[in-house]
Amino acid sequence: MTSPSVRWCVVTFVVFVLQLVGVFLWGVCWADLFYSFHKLVQGEAPPPVFFVTPLIVGITMIVATILIHYERLRGVQSSGVLIIFWFLATLCAIVPFRSKVMSTVKQGVSDRFRFTTFFIYFSLLVVQLILSCLKEARPFFSPVSSVCNPCPESDAGFLSRLTFWWFTKMAILGYRRPLEEKDLWSLNEDDQSISVVSKLIKEWEVEKAKLRSSEVQFTKAQEVEINHVSDKPTESDVLLVTNQKKREPSFLKVLLKTFGPFFMIGSVFKLFQDLLSFVNPQLLSVLIAFVKDSSAPAWWGFCIAALMFLSSVAQTLILHQHFQYCFVTGMRLRSAITGIIYRKSLVITNAAKRSSTVGEVVNLMSVDAQRFQDLTTFLNMLWSAPLQIFLALYFLWENLGPSVLAGVAVMVLLIPINAFIAMKTRAFQVEQMQYKDSRIKLMNEILNGIKVLKLYAWEPSFAQKVVEIRSKELNVLRKAAYLNALSTFAWTSAPFLVALTTFAVYVTVDETNILDAEKAFVSLSLFNILRFPLNMLPQVISNIAQARVSIRRIQNFLANDELDPDAVNKDKTIPGNAITVHNGTFSWARSSEPVLHK
Repeated sequence: MTSPSVRWCVVTFVVFVLQLVGVFLWGVCWADLFYSFHKLVQGEAPPPVFFVTPLIVGITMIVATILIHYERLRGVQSSGVLIIFWFLATLCAIVPFRSKVMSTVKQGVSDRFRFTTFFIYFSLLVVQLILSCLKEARPFFSPVSSVCNPCPESDAGFLSRLTFWWFTKMAILGYRRPLEEKDLWSLNEDDQSISVVSKLIKEWEVEKAKLRSSEVQFTKAQEVEINHVSDKPTESDVLLVTNQKKREPSFLKVLLKTFGPFFMIGSVFKLFQDLLSFVNPQLLSVLIAFVKDSSAPAWWGFCIAALMFLSSVAQTLILHQHFQYCFVTGMRLRSAITGIIYRKSLVITNAAKRSSTVGEVVNLMSVDAQRFQDLTTFLNMLWSAPLQIFLALYFLWENLGPSVLAGVAVMVLLIPINAFIAMKTRAFQVEQMQYKDSRIKLMNEILNGIKVLKLYAWEPSFAQKVVEIRSKELNVLRKAAYLNALSTFAWTSAPFLVALTTFAVYVTVDETNILDAEKAFVSLSLFNILRFPLNMLPQVISNIAQARVSIRRIQNFLANDELDPDAVNKDKTIPGNAITVHNGTFSWARSSEPVLHK
């Protein structure tokens, strides 16, 4: 095994070669520029492209070399920007490379200087692309990690992150033997509960502070004697209060501020994936036209097939990056919501504990928090599905004309059905959560008083009560399952009905309309794109309806009163009684009747 010093020397040499090759590329490009000026001085007039192209490419290479040095100073181990740049530069140079080779084979070399500089330029581009794919070692100024088994994702290079190659070791280990707890990696710092819960609590406190600052009150302080309890109920008199409707802090706004920016990165990936999904149908149309044209060159067909392959690969890579961001956001959401609910359950008052039972708190941390994690996976379909449907219908209109309106009519007819199902699903969700809270509350009381139940043989009667509540809950779940099955059937059959209706109208509306191979295959590919958003849209709407119920429940729980940490004074008191109460009135809650007078 190589030592760290040897590895560091190798990495330093690679970085030096990267910068040196960047300088050589700049020199090669500007050598072409000076050669064009030399020809101009000798009386020849080269085309303007021989001046503009070397100048722009040379400046670009200088900027890329500076970027290599700058990212090295910042400790970047693998630059995605540079890898993409060198890949695109090499890809764009392949076409003139092929043209020069073909012209040289047929006609020979006409301009030896530019021919030589171009092949040097192309070779240096390939070297830069290969070297930029190598991941550098962690710099010396990086903070030392104290984690015994860190996750390799944090140190993975750009290509490793793009292809999830950093997970290969874990997959191979799991294939060889069952995984154990010691095999699992530690969480990244940004994914740990101490980080995500703190951020959410901070944003929640800021939201509550903004709401309190908007409630303007003018008060007059009262005189209070030391070591004397007054009969007055408050310490100040409210002179003026702004007459505004009382608002509650928005937990949804807090979630968006805390996790929204990270989730938006996944949304950008989803946008690119949606746009790329419509490239293959257009390339398929060009490929079918190429097959029909017998005079078309063979290389054009290979180019179309290669573009279709690259488009599919890029679409797959981008889609999985989108899901990675969505899954991580859902994991952080669940951890943060569970943490803030648990923290709140420790400091709520006795009055709040009467309304928020242990069963409800358990439901909030298990069921309601899980709903947010399930929602984030396909939340982007809320805007992505209409975008895909609009683009698919636009290209179908270009291909089949007004006949596509028949398919649109079928989808429009399904919208009211789905809206009704979503409303009923939300109502069933509220009812089911009420029954679930009652059942868990009753079970908690049974377990706490199990000795009394055993003593008086009350198990059958209490078991009957639990079964009754569970039967009502199952009845609601059965109705929701029927609605879900109806919604799934309607939207699963929607693409088939849309395609059937559109083709039938297209053929019957005009005798000149012929459904040839190009129209049929391109239209079917567009209808296949329609299938996923039409299938996922009802599920996303149903999940949003369930999340609205959960967010209202969590928001109401977090709005409960908390114990005052300053209510207990631990300072030394004057000699005498430790506690003195004059005319005290005690109750379990402010709104309840007094239970003790002194």
